Amino acid sequence: MSLLVVGTVAIDTVETPFGVAEAILGGSAVYFSLAAAHFTPVSLVSVVGEDFPERYREFLRSRKVGLEGLVVAPGKTFRWDGIYKEQMNEAQTRRTELNVFEDFDPIIPESCRSSRFVFLANCPPRTQLKVRRQVPGATFVLADTMNFWIQNERRELLELMENVDGLIVNDAEARQLSGKHNVLTAARWICEHGPSYCIVKKAEHGAVLMGPQGQFVLPAYPTESVKDPTGAGDSFAGGLMGYTASRKAVDAQILRRALAYGAVVASFTIEDFGPARLCEISRQDIEDRLKEFVSRTRLD
Repeated sequence: MSLLVVGTVAIDTVETPFGVAEAILGGSAVYFSLAAAHFTPVSLVSVVGEDFPERYREFLRSRKVGLEGLVVAPGKTFRWDGIYKEQMNEAQTRRTELNVFEDFDPIIPESCRSSRFVFLANCPPRTQLKVRRQVPGATFVLADTMNFWIQNERRELLELMENVDGLIVNDAEARQLSGKHNVLTAARWICEHGPSYCIVKKAEHGAVLMGPQGQFVLPAYPTESVKDPTGAGDSFAGGLMGYTASRKAVDAQILRRALAYGAVVASFTIEDFGPARLCEISRQDIEDRLKEFVSRTRLD
């Protein structure tokens, strides 16, 4: 496999002003994989419990997601229950049950250790570091993180940053990690502390790419229909890394275009509950929306 993801596979319950979806397939690795699989095959490494439905496993395989690294452990699958209020800017977590994921110790299958592109989804930095060391020959490794790890495992996170090619964070996390208020200054600080590239997600305000060639600012795709924002960030990363892996190289021009693909894929995700829209769309749907996106952002 050319693209490897390590993260959560979950069973989610989500409530928004548009309804409730109970016990649906979720998790960072799932959203990432279903987004990236529109561009290239993906290998997923995670853990689930004995209660994980076989239909979900078959479904992931049908979407070109390799499950060699999906381990079944005694106990229950990771579960998350959240609610979005009217503005739907951020979920309020009602319940989190780590279950088997609490003791997750990822071992990358031999068949996946030659993966050239790797996404380390949000989890403890020490776990991400362990994975990174199992794929020493990877061309491009992108890591995600969150405010909890920035606050509680900063030393491990800084070590991780020295061993990856890119870090993806939201604007609040970039400020927290760097101590800088300005997002561009924060992104530059992150690049000065290890990774060549920093991607800052700004939700409905788009994203920023900082790298050796300078900065690139991309607006968000203007979506009128938002039913469930869950998984938007991981879908963004999936579209970005899926496109990049399909190009077999990494440079500023490819990453700029990859950012746009990520924004487009994420715009589909939020149109329905869970990963439903990611499974309904085709690569052509993505290309058509990308053309529309480009036409809306051109100055001439």
